[in-house]
Amino acid sequence: MNKIMFFAHLRDAAGEFINMEAAGKTVAQLKAEVAEKYSLQNIETVMTAINEEFAGNEEIIQDGDVIAFIPPVSGG
Repeated sequence: MNKIMFFAHLRDAAGEFINMEAAGKTVAQLKAEVAEKYSLQNIETVMTAINEEFAGNEEIIQDGDVIAFIPPVSGG
C-alpha cells in the first residue's frame, strides 16, 4: 500500500492524501491513473517526490513508498 499526498490546487481536488496500491507502477502510470480518477488537469507538469526525494516519470514505485505530487509554485 502507498500513501499519495497532494499539495496546492491538487489538494482541493483530491484531498490531502489517499492510500492506494501503486507498487510496480511508474510515476507516469500513477499520474495518469490519479488524473483520471480525480479529474486533475495538467498533472504532467507536476513534480513528484518519492519518500521526500524528487523522482522522474520513469521511476518505479515500491510497496510502502510515500508519493507526493507538488505543482509548480510562483509568487513573489
